[in-house]
Amino acid sequence: MTLFDVYPINPINIVKGVGSLVYDDKGTEYLDLYGGHAVISIGHTNPHYVKRLEDQLHRIGFYSNSVEIPLQKELAEKLGQVSGYEDYQLFLCNSGAEANENALKLASFHNGKKKVIAFRKSFHGRTSLAVAATDNPKIVAPVNETDNVIFLPWNDEAALEQAFAANEVSSVIIEGIQGVGGINVAATSFLQKIRMLCDQYNAVFIADSVQCGYGRTGKFFSHDFAGIKADIYSMAKGMGNGFPIGGIIISPKIQPSYGMLGTTFGGNHLACAAGLAVLEVIDRDNLIQNAGEVGEYLISELKKFDPVKEVRGRGLMIGIELPEELAHVRKELLTKHHIFTGEAKPNVVRLLPALNLTKAHADRFLEAFSTVLNYQLI
Repeated sequence: MTLFDVYPINPINIVKGVGSLVYDDKGTEYLDLYGGHAVISIGHTNPHYVKRLEDQLHRIGFYSNSVEIPLQKELAEKLGQVSGYEDYQLFLCNSGAEANENALKLASFHNGKKKVIAFRKSFHGRTSLAVAATDNPKIVAPVNETDNVIFLPWNDEAALEQAFAANEVSSVIIEGIQGVGGINVAATSFLQKIRMLCDQYNAVFIADSVQCGYGRTGKFFSHDFAGIKADIYSMAKGMGNGFPIGGIIISPKIQPSYGMLGTTFGGNHLACAAGLAVLEVIDRDNLIQNAGEVGEYLISELKKFDPVKEVRGRGLMIGIELPEELAHVRKELLTKHHIFTGEAKPNVVRLLPALNLTKAHADRFLEAFSTVLNYQLI
């Protein structure tokens, strides 16, 4: 049997990781500013994380949601404390797509409506409704196509108002900062307008925080910069530092009922141990503050490079837009300087490192970036 060939991959076999560094099977060291797509939040093989998982495996790794799992309540309490959303409710699942799928479904259960507002360049996942709300026709199969999703321009308040006036809107789903779309930051006034219109029309505000949440931007949710609260926040990626876990936190105004949502693997013992370890390290080591400070430093320094068209983002979610003649930069950072970064088409280099990235590692990247651009800062 062969693998189903759907991933364009780098011919590098990573066999070990420590903090923000990873090593291939030849012993070559790489600086990881990609984090496996914003997943590594507290660093590779964090000792507290490893011990939490190991200790849990020696007790029990899995049982279904047909029995009490006290670790779920413990995770909910810790998440409420660290995020500041202590009055919200937690539903656990396994991935970001599943989190968004459940969020959209729950919104429709809540208000009995069907229409979903999403935005150009959005990415919400690859499952049925999540992919239908994703602005990429190449990954939407015919069976996923629906006329229930309305795509609007990014940060366009007039279009938003018109869509609400013309449709029975169930929910609005929006990334606080678009990841795959190119690190596009939602304007504060735009998020506030969504909140106002959702209240006015009895719609549900879904804050997709799968990539831009969990402390990455210097606040727990990037939507927090707008000073509003969404009705549902979807989470995954950095939530488990590599262990598959996702979830949604839900406003107290939305009431649950038995059978409304469900999952086999979501909230299992091992996943909860991973989730707790991440929150404990974030809290103990002040990683949200570190993400804000190191990210601000990186953004400030990157803006000094004249060849760069634009630097976007917040905290440690950074997009560096380059002109077409510098399209080689990301590949050269990897092959010549052994630095992993992400990308967004056509020419955006994405930085999504662990939240405990050090200033020394940031400087290592800046030096390599300067070399690749053949541009020296004055």
